[in-house]
Amino acid sequence: MSEPLVVVGNGMAAARFVDELSARALGRYSVAVVGDEPRLAYNRVLLSSVLAGEVVSGELELKPRGWYERQGITLSFGCSATSIDRHNRVVRLADGRSLSYSKLVLATGSRPIRPPIPGMDLPGVITFRNIGDIWSIWHRVGSGDRVVVIGGGLLGLEAAYGVAKSGAHVTVVHLMERLMERQLDRCAARMLRQAIERMGIEVLVNAETTAIIGQRGVEGVQLKDGRLIEAAAVVVSIGISPNVEFARQSGIRVRRGIVVDDNLESAVADIYAIGECAEHRGICYGLVEPAYEQGRVLADRLAGRDAHYSGSVVATNLKVSGVNLFSAGDLLGNPGTEEIVLSDPGIGLYKKLVTTDGRLTGAVLFGDTADGLWYLELIRSGANIEPMRDDLVFGRALAERAAVPSPDARLAA
Repeated sequence: MSEPLVVVGNGMAAARFVDELSARALGRYSVAVVGDEPRLAYNRVLLSSVLAGEVVSGELELKPRGWYERQGITLSFGCSATSIDRHNRVVRLADGRSLSYSKLVLATGSRPIRPPIPGMDLPGVITFRNIGDIWSIWHRVGSGDRVVVIGGGLLGLEAAYGVAKSGAHVTVVHLMERLMERQLDRCAARMLRQAIERMGIEVLVNAETTAIIGQRGVEGVQLKDGRLIEAAAVVVSIGISPNVEFARQSGIRVRRGIVVDDNLESAVADIYAIGECAEHRGICYGLVEPAYEQGRVLADRLAGRDAHYSGSVVATNLKVSGVNLFSAGDLLGNPGTEEIVLSDPGIGLYKKLVTTDGRLTGAVLFGDTADGLWYLELIRSGANIEPMRDDLVFGRALAERAAVPSPDARLAA
């Protein structure tokens, strides 16, 4: 008889997990998935492309409803889980139903951070996190309107690009000294800013928002230095916070996220967490690829395989048309690291590779990202790059060719 397995959350992490589990242990579990949003799981990574009009929202769906039916998965979306009865192994839902479980997987994701400043509750202040947010932006913003995007990180810039594509005049207000400061060094950030500004998007750095001004709706944004920026709408994208209240109220150990070990198991036996809500070795990743890696590992474990999660090497791609940007690993460097740099600002090219003890440990690419995934694999594998070190920055084709001795060289040896 199949074991009952409940997944709370219906985002990208949950969808990947049930896909992986179905491929490994179809029929072993009777799977039920519960999600807040009133729709099938979809690809959040492409939200900025939908906002920009480059992808239609109907293309975001990860799996059609028929796929879940064929796998025997019960879906309850548009319905939240309210509590866990750990003693009786039951998840209670907002509609009054209860779901029994032998294994419980929490994939509750995260929510956008809203800074505690005056005016955040005004009509026209919009976060950028789900499909509903895109509809809110479209409803509020028209061609020629002035819009302020608070946040110059990855999602903030993608939101700014999407809003600008609709014909709005966009200003990005960023608290830190450079854009995407967690993913880029100063040189790459400077080139990114220039590329964004060439699109007609104004960029303000070292700019702290102190209030959103308006009576019945947004009229402007007040900065700490006294500047007032007129705006018909404000898009807030300054980061995310893991959704952990459900777990905390159920007595599961929580710090910033739901604390899990290398088995992705919480402090409560048979309750697991993956994706943006999970905290592993003190890290909440908040990105898709680590969530997918966690989903694969947990599927392996629940299928009876010996698998463990030791953490992820984080990589970043900016989804802004005309801007090719990739970063991965320790891109800023630590004591004992070396940097290999290739830069030509005239053609918009910048590559920096960080090496440690003969291994590639970080990479920043701007302008030419064709070899990004290859560099990422070198970082993840810890491969020895010394035989091709001198040519590494020129890309895979040249580096691998240079690392193979010629026939004459082998004969001479």
